[in-house]
Amino acid sequence: MLVSAFPKLKNTRFVRAVHVFFRSPWYCALIAALMAVSEIFSLEFPVYYLYLALGAACLLFDGDAIGILPIVVCGYMTFSAQNNPGKFPETSLFRRTDRLFELGCILTVAVVLLLGRLAVSLIELPKKRCPKLALGFGGLGLSYLLGGFLSGFYAFDTALYGFVQIVSISLFYFFFYYAIDWREVKPQYFAVVFTAVGAGMLAEIVGMYFLPGVIGENGLLNRGALYTGWGVYNNVGCIMAMCMPAPFYFAAQKKFGWLYVILGCVFFLGVVLTQSRGSILSAIAVLVLCGVAALIWAKKREKIGVAVVLGAFVLAVGVGLAVKHDDTNILFSSLFKSGMNDSGRIEIYRSCWQDFLDAPFFGKGFYHTSGYVAFDPGPFIPPRAHNTVFQLLASGGAFAFLMYFWHRFTTVKLCLYHPTAAKMFAFLCVVSLLFTSLLDCNFFNIGPGLLYSVLLVLAEGTDENGDLYREKKKGRRGS
Repeated sequence: MLVSAFPKLKNTRFVRAVHVFFRSPWYCALIAALMAVSEIFSLEFPVYYLYLALGAACLLFDGDAIGILPIVVCGYMTFSAQNNPGKFPETSLFRRTDRLFELGCILTVAVVLLLGRLAVSLIELPKKRCPKLALGFGGLGLSYLLGGFLSGFYAFDTALYGFVQIVSISLFYFFFYYAIDWREVKPQYFAVVFTAVGAGMLAEIVGMYFLPGVIGENGLLNRGALYTGWGVYNNVGCIMAMCMPAPFYFAAQKKFGWLYVILGCVFFLGVVLTQSRGSILSAIAVLVLCGVAALIWAKKREKIGVAVVLGAFVLAVGVGLAVKHDDTNILFSSLFKSGMNDSGRIEIYRSCWQDFLDAPFFGKGFYHTSGYVAFDPGPFIPPRAHNTVFQLLASGGAFAFLMYFWHRFTTVKLCLYHPTAAKMFAFLCVVSLLFTSLLDCNFFNIGPGLLYSVLLVLAEGTDENGDLYREKKKGRRGS
């Protein structure tokens, strides 16, 4: 914003360096590393001040808000296990009034800066048409707000929760669409961000295994003791699965792409270590899709390396399970114990279906939907159905289901129309979220929603670059 007020600053060495830094992989790695440090070592507030300082530098001295995007992606995963307000209500920083006030001040300053940057971007950056997903988001948001309407259960709380839900999955989609100059964003940027986040998530997953209670008295591991300050093992598994396709983009685009296949397989093992059944099943399916996509998009010589590494990984996993059978039983004892136990999900789905039959048009709202949560989330978060379809039918009825279908159609169209490697692999990150949400409530959690909105705007930003290229090419032909 200062650059806008004082145009001569654009040519200074400092501003040029700032411009390059906020678009570099090193900056994304720094933000992800700070995320992991915050969660593992309970350093939330020092990291928040660093995030604020970096964000302010970006908004004041850079030409757009590109440096805010990694912070938005990482911010939710900064809460540490030691400060989990549900697990430690007496000692958590987020149960203290002074700390909550401090956090509120940080967020207030951040919001003011973001609004200022948005205003400047709307004035300075090229005029843009309405975002391609606007109507889909609008319809879905309306269905969330009307959840429970005419059922006798409609109230302010369910409308408020519906509002928070649609804001979490769409706010930063709209903000970054207008606040970033997409002409300067390379297609690989999405993969840089989510590869860095995936590396940070691996560190957080390893950190979970050092929590008290993970190793039981019998020497077996208890997956129920795996948690962070922002979610339990299911939530962590979902985010890790969403990051898994990112390295495969590089495998399909870079020389020696097989090295990135190895990293993608390590990300898959990270999902397995979360011991989340839904996330593991999703990761297996997405791993297959990533392998196929990498083989399609990779150059001829690179296809061989990709295929060899994937084959070797599958073989190594099979041999490892056979040879290290006893060690596997110890590590995943509680996972194997759960087996095919549905943890009450079938009964919840039946109840949700009955809720839909009782109120077929708009459902019964979020707070009268059958469901459960693994820990006490506080009074605001309702019990959820642990399945996107049943959640929509029970909470918003046929209207919500149809609006979700329309929204999903617009997202699929965005990624399949003029397909590129960047759009396809970004979409696979979204697919990871959608798959895990068939057995969990991830799509209706705030954190994954933030990543979801960023992935969609990155895909659309890539589309904008493509449209600009096609327009220039058409102009040259016309002349």
